[in-house]
Amino acid sequence: MGLRSLLAKDWKLDVGTGPDLENPTWLPVRGLTSFQETTDDNTEDDGDFDDEEGWGSSVVTGRTWQIEAEGRRKRTDAAVFTADPGQEAIRQAARKVGFGANIPVRWYRRDGAPDAYRGVCTVSEFTKGGSVTDLEPFNFTLLGQGAPIEIENPVATP
Repeated sequence: MGLRSLLAKDWKLDVGTGPDLENPTWLPVRGLTSFQETTDDNTEDDGDFDDEEGWGSSVVTGRTWQIEAEGRRKRTDAAVFTADPGQEAIRQAARKVGFGANIPVRWYRRDGAPDAYRGVCTVSEFTKGGSVTDLEPFNFTLLGQGAPIEIENPVATP
């Protein structure tokens, strides 16, 4: 049997709420249409005169992670406006600064692949709006605070 490609739509993002960053209540961020985790590495030249063949050397001296996501804003059908709780937690965090802006997140694949991580981040560049005929979009960037931690995939079957 041949190999099959993974579907990008199987990524899931949860945001942690509550006062305890270590043991939050996890809420899914619904309505996502794009998800991308990246790292940005700081490298320094490690080359020296000892390499007589002229090959250089670089060392990663620092690394940061971030998640860029976008989607469509969602609400319930209730008469009183009730936003998707996960989207709302991200929106509210985007309006804070300093340590009060730190929120826990976890991201993993719904297909049970072992890719599953958890970290603390701040929300940057939360945007919303659109044209008169658009479904209202949103996008944001999560800027990692320290190293992400590999976790057991919450949807993996033992």
